[in-house]
Amino acid sequence: MSAPLLDVRDLKVAYGKVEAVNGVSLNVPRGEIVTVIGANGAGKTTLLNAVMGILPSSGSIAFNGVASERRPVEQRVADGLCLVPERRELFTTMPVEDNLLLGGFLRKPADRAARLEDVFARFPRLKERRQQIAGTLSGGERQMLAMGRALMSAPRLLMLDEPSLGLAPRIVADIFSIIVALREAGVSILLIEQNARAALRVADHAYVMELGVVTMSGKASDLAADPKVVETYLGLGGH
Repeated sequence: MSAPLLDVRDLKVAYGKVEAVNGVSLNVPRGEIVTVIGANGAGKTTLLNAVMGILPSSGSIAFNGVASERRPVEQRVADGLCLVPERRELFTTMPVEDNLLLGGFLRKPADRAARLEDVFARFPRLKERRQQIAGTLSGGERQMLAMGRALMSAPRLLMLDEPSLGLAPRIVADIFSIIVALREAGVSILLIEQNARAALRVADHAYVMELGVVTMSGKASDLAADPKVVETYLGLGGH
């Protein structure tokens, strides 16, 4: 069995004296979707920011077999780790195409051009709006742009923080279809989601976080059928 692409052990993150993440261990196998579900305030976003190197943490983070705890954010991106934050963090006064090109700044020009065409193939709507100012896009288009910009760096692992947040159900379905297609193309994905039903439907493995700790983990299909998960996160519609 090959080593996981991402291996996090005993991760701890504190804001002052408050521990937002307390001893979390998880791993992401190569070519799979792993989701972390939980309520607001569970520590899910903090977890991603620590793995990305945006927040200081203790514990161990190994990415592609290399210890990453001391590597700066830029090096982690170069290694193939990429985060699409909950707020998307677009350059709203710049055109769609310029936002995408900035995502591929570490790539050589020829590779950047090839990545751009690949992103446009995955997101035809972005190609139609390539010269449109990013701040004028709809919510769904902004999420597509944020994901497309991340893909410009050719990530090995794509970390998505609440990609369905604030989107209409039809657009949510589109976003999750794209996530599945990325896995099929060989991109590993760590998915943070409050829409537990949608996340468990597409994921291979799942973790449940509550108040900074992992309380459950296993195959996504097993968690989707677990009575406690159904009651707490899926509601009556989970039966």
